Amino acid sequence: MLHIRSFRFSVLPAAVLGAVMLLAGAVRGEPLPAGLVEQLRAGGQVIVFRHGATVAAAAKVDSMSRPNVPAQRQLNDEGRAQAKAIGEALRKLKIPVAQVLTSTVQRAVDTGRLFGLGEVATTGDLAESGQESSAEDNERRAQALRKLVATAPPAGGNVVLVSHKPNLVDAFGAGWSDVREGEASVFQPDGKGGTRLVARVPAAAWTELAAEAH
Repeated sequence: MLHIRSFRFSVLPAAVLGAVMLLAGAVRGEPLPAGLVEQLRAGGQVIVFRHGATVAAAAKVDSMSRPNVPAQRQLNDEGRAQAKAIGEALRKLKIPVAQVLTSTVQRAVDTGRLFGLGEVATTGDLAESGQESSAEDNERRAQALRKLVATAPPAGGNVVLVSHKPNLVDAFGAGWSDVREGEASVFQPDGKGGTRLVARVPAAAWTELAAEAH
């Protein structure tokens, strides 16, 4: 398992936020924080997932082109099983989810649906950033992601977001350059436009937490 020491940040410009979030990569390998499950059961957290495991070959098409979905990099068998296991674990842990919002890219949509946590909504604000997009679009998506993690979920619930590695790096800094497929970053909005990183949770850890809870 892994844990990131809690620290706070506001919705800052990417250059400033990136420098702060370098801390995120410096404390990997520690146990998850005590009380994480209880905190999630109480609601009020935003859980940001990178989509599940995918096939190795990358598609050379615009990831926003829905008619070209078959050419996109898709979830593989591991990714589909991974997403189902995460959703099952969250249900076993009785972690309430008020909303699931994903990128429009199919592998993210499929991840959200396979969680089985309720209706899935999509937004281009979480779609994959990168060289295919303009610098302005990449920055807009980074700002949108930071705003989403700083927005308080509905009372008693958590919000689940599914996006992509470039978006996480752009929004939160180089500390997320090692984020793995299926990994989650748990944030707690402070109600004042800022948020606190609670933990980074690898995909397999959810099943372990569910096993420990029984």
